[in-house]
Amino acid sequence: MSRIRSPHRLGVEWEFQNLTLPRDFSRNTVTRILVDRAEHGGWELDRVRIGHDGVRRVVLRRKIIRQVRPNYDFAII
Repeated sequence: MSRIRSPHRLGVEWEFQNLTLPRDFSRNTVTRILVDRAEHGGWELDRVRIGHDGVRRVVLRRKIIRQVRPNYDFAII
């Protein structure tokens, strides 16, 4: 359910995850769910939209850090 979006800055990529939380979840329950995702998954809050029907649509994001493979070219003398 995650997607990857290219950044405006070079070298930074974000992975996004959409959550839909029903209206019968209390604010405390939603907070606990989001804190758990942040602490254990490295996610941060990007956007929250509350629809007319009370459903919360949450977008979480986390940074993708790509490691550059070192080039070990040694000259033999």
